[in-house]
Amino acid sequence: MQHRTLGSSPFSVSEIGLGCWQLGGDFGPIEDARANDILAAADAAGIDFWDTADVYGAGLSEERIGKYVANNPGDRTIVTKVGRNGDLYPDGYTKDLVRTSLEGSARRLGVDALDLAQLHCVPTEVLRAGDILGWMEDFQDAGLIRHFGASVETIEEAYLAMSHPKLVSLQVIFNIFRQDHIAELFPAVVENNVGIIVRLPLASGVLSGKMSRTHSFDEQDHRNYNADGAFFSVGETFSGVPFQTAVGFAETLDGLRPEGMSMVQMALRWILDQPAVSTIIAGVSRPSQVAENASASELHGLTPEFHERLATFYFDEVKATVRGAV
Repeated sequence: MQHRTLGSSPFSVSEIGLGCWQLGGDFGPIEDARANDILAAADAAGIDFWDTADVYGAGLSEERIGKYVANNPGDRTIVTKVGRNGDLYPDGYTKDLVRTSLEGSARRLGVDALDLAQLHCVPTEVLRAGDILGWMEDFQDAGLIRHFGASVETIEEAYLAMSHPKLVSLQVIFNIFRQDHIAELFPAVVENNVGIIVRLPLASGVLSGKMSRTHSFDEQDHRNYNADGAFFSVGETFSGVPFQTAVGFAETLDGLRPEGMSMVQMALRWILDQPAVSTIIAGVSRPSQVAENASASELHGLTPEFHERLATFYFDEVKATVRGAV
């Protein structure tokens, strides 16, 4: 597993990280044993960057990680997010409530200080006001968090967050179906030494190439109830592309992928070829998926010609179908 530095932080993080949304049961029920097996598989693959949030399973994801780490000490960077629980979102943001949320995360994770706390897709107007970024700096000075970043949904929000000089990372939606950041955001993050954490690298699993148009999802899975943005930003599910359309695009990409490379490997390698990217948080539902994700770190980069081909595919075919602000 190759490592990269996360922005201006001291963290050297695995190129492939572990997204832990699913450990909260938000993609369907997952038992404790399978959650532990997923975390153990991440350890075995050298994946030492784990991303969670206080709202994943109402704290269940953090609790499972905290219990696992207590029983399996190791050198990992475990990061969480704050800002989407019912006390805060959409208009209850106060310094005391944000602090209380962060203290709850630290307690569930079993740490005195959080390695990295990220604002969790807070409303644009909250970022624009700027107070919440100042609070995060205060929490850093007080020792509750070591560093802070922001998970955002739009380029505008990325720039608002990046206006704070102590912000070390931005978590963004970026994949073959969402390529605008290459030209519109990444030059600025490199200039400001801000690390990029990529979420939805497989567009909610469609870019794995393993879904058909008749694929069904568990009732509790956001790919079922949020397919058209009924509960939160449509861009967070299938990267905003309608499911049937996304499956069709994945079928086209399957015919383009380099010989000997799986769809998953191609999609992840394409992201890693972007120098601005620090790590990719790839979620899995089964331990067996971890090794395939991790293998992308050891593959050779894709050719410039292939990158150009995928850029043309995105701008000519995909972009017009993406719903939600980019």
